Amino acid sequence: MLTDTRLLELYDSQLGSRHLDLAARELRAEGAGFYTIGSAGHEGNAAVAAALRPTDPALLHYRSGAFYLERARQVPGTDPLRDVLLGVVAAASEPIAGGRHKVFGHPKLNVIPQTSTIASHLPRAVGVALAVERAAKLGVECAWPRDSVVVCSFGDASANHSTAVGALNTAAYCAHQGLPLPVLFVCEDNGIGISVRTPSGWIASYGSRLGMRQFTADGCDVASAYEVAAEAAEWVRATRRPAFLHLRTVRLMGHAGSDAEVAYRSRAEIAADEERDPLTATARLLVARGVVTEDEVAALAEAKREEVRAIAREVASAARLETARAVMASLAPSRPAAVAGEAVAAARATGARPAEPVTLAQAINQTLADLLDHYPEMVVFGEDVARKGGVYGVTRGLLRRAGAGRVFDTLLDEQSILGLALGAGLSGLLPVAEIQYLAYLHNAVDQIRGEAATLSFFSSGQYRNPMVVRVAGYAYQKGFGGHFHNDNAVASLRDIPGLVVATPSRPDDAAAMLRTCVAAARADGRVCVFLEPIALYHTRDLHEEGDGEWLAPIAAKHVPIGRARVYGSGDQLTIVTFGNGLHMSLRVARRLGLRCRVVDLRWLSPLPADDLLREATATGKVLVVDETRRSGGVSEGVLAALADAGFDGRVARVTSKDSFVPLGDAAAHVLLTEDEIEAAALDLVRGRP
Repeated sequence: MLTDTRLLELYDSQLGSRHLDLAARELRAEGAGFYTIGSAGHEGNAAVAAALRPTDPALLHYRSGAFYLERARQVPGTDPLRDVLLGVVAAASEPIAGGRHKVFGHPKLNVIPQTSTIASHLPRAVGVALAVERAAKLGVECAWPRDSVVVCSFGDASANHSTAVGALNTAAYCAHQGLPLPVLFVCEDNGIGISVRTPSGWIASYGSRLGMRQFTADGCDVASAYEVAAEAAEWVRATRRPAFLHLRTVRLMGHAGSDAEVAYRSRAEIAADEERDPLTATARLLVARGVVTEDEVAALAEAKREEVRAIAREVASAARLETARAVMASLAPSRPAAVAGEAVAAARATGARPAEPVTLAQAINQTLADLLDHYPEMVVFGEDVARKGGVYGVTRGLLRRAGAGRVFDTLLDEQSILGLALGAGLSGLLPVAEIQYLAYLHNAVDQIRGEAATLSFFSSGQYRNPMVVRVAGYAYQKGFGGHFHNDNAVASLRDIPGLVVATPSRPDDAAAMLRTCVAAARADGRVCVFLEPIALYHTRDLHEEGDGEWLAPIAAKHVPIGRARVYGSGDQLTIVTFGNGLHMSLRVARRLGLRCRVVDLRWLSPLPADDLLREATATGKVLVVDETRRSGGVSEGVLAALADAGFDGRVARVTSKDSFVPLGDAAAHVLLTEDEIEAAALDLVRGRP
């Protein structure tokens, strides 16, 4: 039962949220504000905040102003009205994003900042809920209390996005298998997405269609909304199962400040929503209960308006970010010494072992096993990684070694796999997720681009997303191919700010670089993608059958991020390459009879620019050997790095064609070949155009 005192407090949160919306539009009209998507009509979500604990992690919809204010009421020492307005004016002093974006977030409130425009935060919410339970099972420290409920709010239009559908399906899938997953999904249904109507009844049975326990509440009646939200929260807390709360709301004042609703809604429809204004309904309830008089209600509203407007006047001239360096300061924390120390400690902890040469796949497998032994919070998961041990056997034996709580199979949904990693890393685990093929990553890359890579940026480094994503990629598989198993497109990864992209070719590098990526995730909260060349997984030989020159022992070392590896010291030609290109280039270099040096980039982001320039200058002639596509491929970045550094020698490049990789022998027509590398190298050295 909602007491009179709590009802009055909820009304205060609702009033604060409404007047923040009005102030945001006034600031925008004055040229001082930059964000006008408001919460008007959704203020009933204050009841959801009241029904939860301030220690429950919250991932919020952008119309969750009243929730944020009510959550802050429960945590002394916060100033939520000022926080929100500092975000509206993009002030550098804003306490979560520091002027980079207007988001709801605060570490003290356990509100994790989200952009939440297309429900892209739902997979992470599932991951956080899974991690709460998994951390307890593993006996490792979690960022949230053991009995937490994870709350995730989103709009009715966003419920239709594949990201939302996939996350809700994953939650239902976990529940079906009996896996604890304490997440409360709150769909704030105002019946419209910008100008597109949501069909009547569409959200009404959404959760139950997936087998979840569904609760329904009227967000315009804060008292009944509180009762239902409290029931839903306690059900999730007690059963550790997911639930779906359908919160019926209205949208007032349009989608944003620039939105003219009269262009697509009738005046009668707009008036009907205004009649359901949740603030009016709460005011009437307060008067009906005798908590306040009508005059006192009006006085409360006016006092809140003056309070918010006074703060708005103060923050309107607040200093904003003034340099690129300031903007980028929280992109990706980088402490090379700490990462090196972490990686070296992990390597030494494995103990002495025979220096037996192994393949690339064996090196990755053994290093994962060592890291699982060293880090009790580390988890390895993805499609087919546990029982089967991976399509190529790379994770074979890890399930038996570390147990099902730490090495497990997921459902077939890359968005959900990455979401599990997003939530696990945020909650205190150390996730190493596998995407089975590079081609499968593309339909889920926004989980890396829009969620993982932005979290530190939008939280001024107060939240981190430590994670390593292993991806089997590139082409040149023999007897097994086609586009989806031979993808060479990496451009979508290389342009993500702060993302580390590693691509080892040799077994010893794979072990050392994997240690570095895990260390960077743990020490700096970095997001790392580890691209593994499938065709080199089981390669043993380099020049001749049986020579065993592609095998290498695993050494107790690490490779600093952004450092290349150089083969040879010739002064006639520098060949710059990576991945399968290294194997091909070393073979060609031996046949050429020239004095060559071959540079393995190893890191595609950040590129090893200093090493690249040094080795290019040593010969004055550079051939870039790039197995990815000519347009958008890695070679473009290499050439740009040389040009930016003022390299004035001769350069050329050979690449694969701008084509998808076809099945069978046809692949040879579009993929880079050793003959093409050899011809280009000779032309460059001999001065041919």
